[in-house]
Amino acid sequence: MWWFQQGLSFLPVALVVWSAASFVFSYITAIVLHHVDPLVPYISDTGTIPPERCLFGIMLNVSTFLGMATMYVRYKQVSALSPEKPKILRLNKLGLRLGWMSCFGLCIIANFQKCILYYVHVLGACLTFGVGSIYMLVQTILSYLMQPELHSKDIFWARLVVFLWSCSSILSMFVSSVVLYSGLYGQNLVQKLHWDPQERGYTPHMISTVSEWSLAFSFLSFFLTYIRDFQKISLQAAVTLQGQTLHKSPGSFRAEEQALLIAGSI
Repeated sequence: MWWFQQGLSFLPVALVVWSAASFVFSYITAIVLHHVDPLVPYISDTGTIPPERCLFGIMLNVSTFLGMATMYVRYKQVSALSPEKPKILRLNKLGLRLGWMSCFGLCIIANFQKCILYYVHVLGACLTFGVGSIYMLVQTILSYLMQPELHSKDIFWARLVVFLWSCSSILSMFVSSVVLYSGLYGQNLVQKLHWDPQERGYTPHMISTVSEWSLAFSFLSFFLTYIRDFQKISLQAAVTLQGQTLHKSPGSFRAEEQALLIAGSI
């Protein structure tokens, strides 16, 4: 059995690989069609014009589903490992809510393009990266509270480093974006897809775009830390029949079946 076939470890692997592919494929398509500049455009700019917009949207929608599934499995795993620790259980529920809010933001980004509905797109980005960073913080705290009894300190330190990486990227992107869109370098820069290195505002633009790519890959790196944990968990579904047939009639028959959905153990 390959390492990614153990338990549910394929979930974070699929999330990271698919999400990275959505960025790379839309970037390549936009570059080939000369819709953006080759040197580090905004991720959102690579998903603004058809046909890359269609590819960007559908792939990020799939990433949203994979992200929600991954976060749910993480929630169930922490709950099963710490059933009698109220503090951990409260943080765990908070983490699931924050994680799903972040996924909803990603869905907004996928379906509301920057150059069409800018403020809606920015709202999605704030949910994805802002709320998502708080999710990372909660999971890092959970990792601290669960070590060394349930996992090693290395996992906690790895998640802490990635969280700090994401925070530095957010700060850099926020400051450079405020400077860029302050009005000092012209108006309507949101619609601008091509930049000349000699233009005023090119430096804050590049800092902002590099920070955005850095932030995106910091999030993907955080989910890579789930792989080893997910190798030791599986989910099951309980099937309960309320009657012998599917006709609308009362029945006393009752049968239960528990089916293993995915191989693994906890």
